[in-house]
Amino acid sequence: MNGRDRALAGADQLATALTEHGVTVDPATVLDRSEDMTLAAPGLVSPNGTCRLVMAADGWIAVNLPRTDDADLVPAWTSTDWSAPVWHSIAAAARTQTAATLVATGAELGLAVARLSETQPGQPVAARPLAPVPLGPQAADHRPRRVLDLSTLWAGPLCAGLLAQAGHSVVKVESITRPDPVAQHTPVLDARLNGAKARHAIRFDAANLAPLLAEADVIVTSARPRAFAALGLNPRDLAATRPGLVWVAITGHGWHGAAGRRTGFGDDAAVAGGLVVWHGDTPHFAGDALADPLTGLAAGLAALRAIARGGGVMIDAALAHVAARVATGHVVVG
Repeated sequence: MNGRDRALAGADQLATALTEHGVTVDPATVLDRSEDMTLAAPGLVSPNGTCRLVMAADGWIAVNLPRTDDADLVPAWTSTDWSAPVWHSIAAAARTQTAATLVATGAELGLAVARLSETQPGQPVAARPLAPVPLGPQAADHRPRRVLDLSTLWAGPLCAGLLAQAGHSVVKVESITRPDPVAQHTPVLDARLNGAKARHAIRFDAANLAPLLAEADVIVTSARPRAFAALGLNPRDLAATRPGLVWVAITGHGWHGAAGRRTGFGDDAAVAGGLVVWHGDTPHFAGDALADPLTGLAAGLAALRAIARGGGVMIDAALAHVAARVATGHVVVG
């Protein structure tokens, strides 16, 4: 079974589990955003064109440059001339360096770089206690929860959209200065992910976010820990006043430790998890940013289960960890 088939199987498994919470998802549709984008066939270049598989001195890496300023960091990363073509510089530098070195130095600059199959198929979505004493199952409490969706792009908004489909009240809060680009660039996907949510634009600072966070039962995020630390916001501090809080932290490689400092997107994270298609000795992308929708499904299911159990947890949902689990055919969320 190749990576694409594994992804469909994983999506089907998660879709089946979500029906227990009144949520209906079509596995093939949830992995597809081709209605909005001109996508190429997956190969050494990702269908959306921003990520490439590159051969390093000792193995393959994925390099993703989706943001406008990512290419500006490449000369510093590769120690090459600023006038050289970006991908030529990356390929030339990669031939003389190990994959581990390239990942480490790229991560220091905030680039989304991953070594093929670097992530082991352990626990893909971890529910870590936030409250000293969990509330316990709340079987009789069927009230809609107040969900604050602070996430952007694909995985986080999909997760929050599943909570909306389950009957919870979801507000998508966006930065006035840096709104979620999905609405502008992929409006069909935006309608699918965010159509059932209320939307609110604010200036992202502690003064504006604090009152919204204080009233939320569930918070869905896709930023790294340092973004919240810079605002003086901490999940445990919020949980101290809201014992049933569920914080869904969707990141490239995990919330805690050094992994929490790494940048990751759907294509490079899929490669990190080994979710690829092999053509002889050469890996190809298995699809379009597959780690994103798979993680959105897994995080949404984990959040719904956490709500039913009384909350008091952080759901640590890492794109690379979910991809690794799907790539090996294991159950994603047991």
